[in-house]
Amino acid sequence: MGAAMKVAVIGTGLIGQAWAMVFARGGCEVRLWDGHAEALQRAMPLIAGQLKELQSQGLVDDAATLWSRLRACATLEEALLGVDFVQENLPEVLSIKRDIFARLDALAPPDAVLGSSTSSIPASAFTEELAGRHRCLITHPVNPPYLIPVVEICGAPWTSPGAVQAADALMSRIGQRPVIVRRELEGFILNRLQGALLREAFRLVEQGYVDADGLDATVRDGLGLRWALMGPFETIDLNAPGGLSDYCGRYGGLYRSIATEQTSTEPWSAELVARIDAERRALLPADQLAERRLWRDNRLMQLARHKRAAAAND
Repeated sequence: MGAAMKVAVIGTGLIGQAWAMVFARGGCEVRLWDGHAEALQRAMPLIAGQLKELQSQGLVDDAATLWSRLRACATLEEALLGVDFVQENLPEVLSIKRDIFARLDALAPPDAVLGSSTSSIPASAFTEELAGRHRCLITHPVNPPYLIPVVEICGAPWTSPGAVQAADALMSRIGQRPVIVRRELEGFILNRLQGALLREAFRLVEQGYVDADGLDATVRDGLGLRWALMGPFETIDLNAPGGLSDYCGRYGGLYRSIATEQTSTEPWSAELVARIDAERRALLPADQLAERRLWRDNRLMQLARHKRAAAAND
């Protein structure tokens, strides 16, 4: 594998903690820094506990070795010293992104690539004035990235091909699944797909075709089972005797007809949100949300083990 890469994780909330585990699992030396010292202090034992849980699930071999690759840093300068890559994880606020990237560009080694975990703000919005803007890009994970490997890599118009290639190579090296977004667009790829499904889901409930639980069941026990193994193009490629073109010939007219009803861009009404929230709270009281999130992560660990074993046998 060669010399260990040195990575700085900037911001140690949930996403920063998850990235630290991903980089450590991938063999990197990881420096962690947060502008709030107490946040960093809270993060370290949480990371240690989660690494032990991953080991208990068979998803990492030696939690202690991974833990030894992590170092909490008191200053941003210390965290950035000699690093090859920076992963920023601060709040989704444009002014905060501009400020931290100005500091990162001034302090990080000149050949280090600077990535942001933002899920909504394009890199061009906070890097244009930087001397090192060519090395800045988005590396948007899916939460939690230590269980869900896709990372969307999206540069600004001025991001160099070399920076994109370096981020792509690093993500592949540490076991993630990089996806190159070829041009900037709001929401990148994953959130645009998720948004399209959510808009139709809200519409179907609003118009009385199905309740919230029935909608979730349709995805969870229907579409989602296939999507855990393949994407939408492969799904339809396998769903007609002659493959994708045959499927489009058979069902293209149906989807075009449906699409004429899917053109609304109105916001979700407060009444609709309250109605669906009430249905969810009847199924899962608010005081059980944290427990259910732990259940979700446990199931994702089991799915990750299954997919790893299946890939080894394919």
